[in-house]
Amino acid sequence: MSTGVIIALIVIVAAVVLVAAALMLLRARRPHAGGNLKRRFGPEYDRTVARHDGDVKAAERELTERVQRHGALRERPLEPAERERYEARWAAAQERFVDAPREAVAEADRLLAEVAGARGFPDGGQYEEQLAALSVHHAGHVDGYRRVHRVARLGAGADGGAPGTEEMREAMLEARALFEDLLKASAQDTGRHRADRDEVRQTRDREAVPGRRGHLPWGLTHRHAKGS
Repeated sequence: MSTGVIIALIVIVAAVVLVAAALMLLRARRPHAGGNLKRRFGPEYDRTVARHDGDVKAAERELTERVQRHGALRERPLEPAERERYEARWAAAQERFVDAPREAVAEADRLLAEVAGARGFPDGGQYEEQLAALSVHHAGHVDGYRRVHRVARLGAGADGGAPGTEEMREAMLEARALFEDLLKASAQDTGRHRADRDEVRQTRDREAVPGRRGHLPWGLTHRHAKGS
């Protein structure tokens, strides 16, 4: 057997070994990909699987596409003045909830869209795309936006059923978690700015509605809220 033939056989065998190793590596990684998605998205992973009627592969394809589209997004930090304006608007919406819960929820929905846009996420006019991007970077709280958006649309008569006061209250409470997550202090904030801002917000929240727990009127009932 000539040297050339021997070399060719060695190359072929090496190629086969490399292909087999690559296939084994892909198989080994496949379960971890799902595990990584589940760790990254948390409850959003389970919600996506449920929306696909338990089809895990379809759900993971969707989540993977979200990461591919929005994973490289870098959130723009907010200036302290911007953050304070947004916080003041949210506090005003909370105060308005007692007398006009539907209008307050609609304002919370608009405010989340604006803040997300200011942080560099897709514009609020592209709700589904904005929601998908938020789910990649704020998976733990994104369902609050989904819920308050749905309730706001119901309140406007978009889907034919008006939500009750308790449903609106819970939606706004969940949305508050995402709002606070989006307003987290950036590295450009000084400790003084952060401390001053927190003190102002705590004072405003205490004075807004007596007896409130968790920044919202927990004691609110259907009898207390108007327009429900």
